Amino acid sequence: MTLISTQIKNILYNAISHAYEIDEINLPRNLLNTLEIDVERPKNPDHGHFASNIALKLSAMLNKKPFTIAETIVKHIKPNDTILIASVMAPGFINIKLTPEWLTAQIDTIRSNPSVYGNPKIDRIQNIQVEYVSVNPTGNLHIGHARGAIIGSVLSKILSTSGYNVTQEYYLNDAGSQIEKFNNSLYIRYQQQYGINASLPEEAYVGDDIISLAKKIKAEYGDKFLNHNNSQEFADIGQHLVVLNISNSLKRLGIKFDVWFSEKSLFESGQHEKTFQALKSKKLVAEHDGATWFLTTKMGQEKDDVLIRRDGTPTYFASDIAYHDDKFNNRNFDTVINIWGSDHQGQVPRLKAALSALEIEENRLNVILVQMVRVKKGTVSEKLSKRNGTTIPLSDLVDEVGADACRFMFLTRSHDSQLDFDLDIAIQNTSENPVYYVQYAHARTCSIINLADKSKIDYSSASKDLLVEKVEFDLINKMVDLQSILHTIVVKLEPHHLPHYASELAATFHNFYQQCRVISTDPSNLELSKSRLQLVDATRIILYKCLNLMGVNAPNKM
Repeated sequence: MTLISTQIKNILYNAISHAYEIDEINLPRNLLNTLEIDVERPKNPDHGHFASNIALKLSAMLNKKPFTIAETIVKHIKPNDTILIASVMAPGFINIKLTPEWLTAQIDTIRSNPSVYGNPKIDRIQNIQVEYVSVNPTGNLHIGHARGAIIGSVLSKILSTSGYNVTQEYYLNDAGSQIEKFNNSLYIRYQQQYGINASLPEEAYVGDDIISLAKKIKAEYGDKFLNHNNSQEFADIGQHLVVLNISNSLKRLGIKFDVWFSEKSLFESGQHEKTFQALKSKKLVAEHDGATWFLTTKMGQEKDDVLIRRDGTPTYFASDIAYHDDKFNNRNFDTVINIWGSDHQGQVPRLKAALSALEIEENRLNVILVQMVRVKKGTVSEKLSKRNGTTIPLSDLVDEVGADACRFMFLTRSHDSQLDFDLDIAIQNTSENPVYYVQYAHARTCSIINLADKSKIDYSSASKDLLVEKVEFDLINKMVDLQSILHTIVVKLEPHHLPHYASELAATFHNFYQQCRVISTDPSNLELSKSRLQLVDATRIILYKCLNLMGVNAPNKM
């Protein structure tokens, strides 16, 4: 579906080209061919639905007043371009108002294409991998992990809806020192279940979730592992239980991964060694101070980075390079989107430098850095931390506020802004709760449609000419915005625009509902009722689509 803003740009460009052909706009051909036309929503709605400053841009090139240029462009808009009405405003803005005929025609377009309306138009189908959450499997997920999880889930769904082949992946860091610390911590907790006075080392994992895992192992396996401190079977069982807990917590948020990728598999498959040799062949690996280094400085970075420590163990960075080499060169993803916590910011440039060394274009990797979350309940705001056992587990959050509130509210801020999650608002069934407000708008549309069905009103056909109120056109105009919202999300990878749009659409619908009676008991108003029922049905479709893309339920009644 072509964006309305793109259609307007094409109409303006055609008008400029026509003026050029008859020498009313004396622009060099090369500039005409590369001319970029900006079209935006004006801040003042009285100025129209869209506006363009193209005349001001051309003024210096043509040495003419922008107002005169704007008048020339408007004069050459073809009469059959019934999509818009253009006018000129000083000092030379072209104001564009969508015609009532075009706007009301969108009602039929929405109702006849509910699944595809608003979907961005893509140039080609790409294979895209979205890797998110990817928390070390050393304990349960907490509220801080939920934000990246929901951003990844919603972005994946919008990209899939837009026509891309999307793979959602969780990277399991199941190798390295953190896993060893976790295994040791779990084994000590297991021993303590039998009264063995084993103390936890300083850097152990101390959360209650570790104790719960130890109890589960004892319940199922008894004292089988008491005399096997370094049992691989014990470690594997512990890892399996952690991953199962993570998976179950995510499923409660409606998140299911296509692939769970094991870091250990990079070593078992030989991928780690293959990547290492590829860097070595390019003379980008050197040994000094007893360690093996990637010469990142040769790739424009400030310092080199360790690949293999003095004790012979690979670093996380080495595994990251091998993992991304596998993503691009083995599994052939066109684009990879990583959703990481903001504390990983320093890893981005050095990873991209490594990809460049492997002849992988850096722009094929997009990294979304998600800022931290603070829980706010009343006047209490608490920064989250993972290890001290005082955080709110993700499953507890879902129990308290529900998956819908979690998904919606974690999306309401840009990923690069800190988010305060207000528990008090999240549990309210009032208009202060944004998800409730949008869901209530959808339920209200369904209630109206159900009433029409019970009243046996056939609104399959209706005259759109009867729609003349400003609030009716405001509602249609807001629905049309879905196209540009989804396009922006796909291009900028910013799903936070969707809940804001849904809230604005809900507010516009509630305003329409307050001012316009949809189903009238007066038989003389039956045709108007039919027209408004079609408008309400189109609104229902767009509200449902917004909620569905966010993974939020769209209730028929509340």
